[in-house]
Amino acid sequence: MARIYISLGSNIEPSRYLKAGLQSLREHFGPLQLSSMYESEAVGFDGTNFLNMVACAQTSLNIAEVVAQFKQIEQNHGRLVGAKKFSPRTLDIDLLLYDDVVCQTPVVLPRAEIVTNAFVLWPLAEIAPNLVHPLQQKTYAVMWDEYDKASQKLWPVAFEWPHGLTF
Repeated sequence: MARIYISLGSNIEPSRYLKAGLQSLREHFGPLQLSSMYESEAVGFDGTNFLNMVACAQTSLNIAEVVAQFKQIEQNHGRLVGAKKFSPRTLDIDLLLYDDVVCQTPVVLPRAEIVTNAFVLWPLAEIAPNLVHPLQQKTYAVMWDEYDKASQKLWPVAFEWPHGLTF
């Protein structure tokens, strides 16, 4: 079984789509460990604020199968195939880490956004503070401590999970 870390984000009806996306992830991957929810300004384009978080799960699927499952979940929840990279979205699910694998295909791992985007690094540091980035050779807690926090606006927000929804 591999331990995977997953980034989730939305800026179109984010509460609705993140809840639905997490439920789908739980159905496919079992129990999830969840970070807090964070709100951030759109990065790369002018748009409404995003809600972002990170989840951790275990899987027996290989990397390509995990990524294909994420794309299917996104599409099942209104993500348009072929939409521009920097655009509003109902649901964005990205594989951040697959154990300590470093690769270029089928996706780049570890995902570059870990180092560059506060909305990925802060929630990852929250749920895996002592895990070491396989390229940076620093823990995520240290990486977050060293991150230029003035470079991106990000703040934790309260998030109401539906009654009876457990992860």
